[in-house]
Amino acid sequence: MSKFKFPTAFTILFILIAVVAILTWVIPAGEYERQMNEALGSEAPVPGTYHEVEPNPQGLASVILAPIAGMYDPGLLGSSSSAAIDVAFFVLIIGGFLMVVTKTGAIDAGIGWLLHRLAGREILMIPILMIAFAFGGTSYGMAEESLAFYALIIPVFIRAGYDSLTGVAVIMLGAGIGTLGSTFNAFATVVASQGAGIPFTNGIVLRFIILALCLAAGIAFVMRYARRVKADPSLSVVADQAEDNRAHFLKGSESGDAFPELTRTRSIILILFGITFAVMIYGVVALGWWMARMSGLFLVMSIIVWWVGKLDEGSRMDEATFVETFVDGARDLLGVALIIGVARGVVVIMDAGKITDTILAGAEGFVSGLSEFAFINAMFGIQILMSFLVPSSSGLATLSMPIMAPLADFAGVGRDLVVTAYQSANGWVNLFNPTFAVVMGGLAIGRVSYDRWLRFVFPLLVVLAVIICAALTIGAMTDPGIDAPQTETSDATSN
Repeated sequence: MSKFKFPTAFTILFILIAVVAILTWVIPAGEYERQMNEALGSEAPVPGTYHEVEPNPQGLASVILAPIAGMYDPGLLGSSSSAAIDVAFFVLIIGGFLMVVTKTGAIDAGIGWLLHRLAGREILMIPILMIAFAFGGTSYGMAEESLAFYALIIPVFIRAGYDSLTGVAVIMLGAGIGTLGSTFNAFATVVASQGAGIPFTNGIVLRFIILALCLAAGIAFVMRYARRVKADPSLSVVADQAEDNRAHFLKGSESGDAFPELTRTRSIILILFGITFAVMIYGVVALGWWMARMSGLFLVMSIIVWWVGKLDEGSRMDEATFVETFVDGARDLLGVALIIGVARGVVVIMDAGKITDTILAGAEGFVSGLSEFAFINAMFGIQILMSFLVPSSSGLATLSMPIMAPLADFAGVGRDLVVTAYQSANGWVNLFNPTFAVVMGGLAIGRVSYDRWLRFVFPLLVVLAVIICAALTIGAMTDPGIDAPQTETSDATSN
């Protein structure tokens, strides 16, 4: 009898799409009326206006077309909100850029230099990098942008004697916990606060506490695992893939152990490499860049790196080799690009089947009339459920806050606690959410199956949930009063 093998991420997502399609036949279709919310800068649901509408159940054809509609807007299912073609293309460009840099030998040379400097203290990379990624998460909700770092960081950890899962955890948990503890994240905290009608600074102290406690727990968790794996590689969750992963992630090296020399040209390439990511982050945070401009940045930098590499015989490529290398890099991440579209297909089916608002209306009725303690914990649970269905932080905030935040007034707690419950729940779920393209894409790049990731991260998820619930409960019990809805000055906080 053959041993059961957990299905791939593609199969899991297709099953979820089919299940949600079935639910569109069971759950009544409904909608809230929507009107322009000046603070949000978009249309938002109006509380108390939910009504049933003509059902639009999704059949076999919709299930087949959902991954396609998730990738781009073909006008087939009447929903373009989840189109992922820009993210998928960005991933392909990133693959080409990273392969070009790797081909010059600069990355391997840089890794060799770093490991030499950290000899015996490689474990320090974990807290340093997780804090850095957490800053990206708490400040601007670092998500799709993190996909660019996997192919760089995983080889560093493998070289240091750890496994690919350690590298995946550093990035995914670092950025994810930062988003979970968003403090001034424009795409989560600010949008949700605007939807709730309060300044985003309300409740910021509690969010800093949640961020600090959860990040400390996450760092301790990853460091404990990394130490065990380095001491005994057989304890790795991906131990059976060790040789294949080493060959895959270290394929730019001439041998598994030797590092190329860090020449002046390779040093310049590494500086350009770092500048590329710095410009990307600045563009996103300060200039409002999104995937198209980021893709253009990495495309241009690929060409610049190729030209700089011509200065060194060991890094030199002719035009044909450069193009072939770039295409090979994009090909390596093709599976990641495809899975992003499939993951978005779940949301496409929900929107087309008109059941998203019905689920929100049910949540609205469930929390009405609860005590402070019960209300805020029930709100956290409801936002967890909603986050599975709407993984986008800004999308969920726009959808749920105008409906759920006013209910806090009747429960006797501040609306800022509802905002905190929303962002904590959304960030917590998106550490393992199979409908979140960043999770499935990161795991695909790191060659970690979804079931193994769940087995690894489950204990930490329990700890984080306890921390969040305790913080929300204390916040509700000590809340001094009810927030006053924000006036027209809220427009000043719009991003």
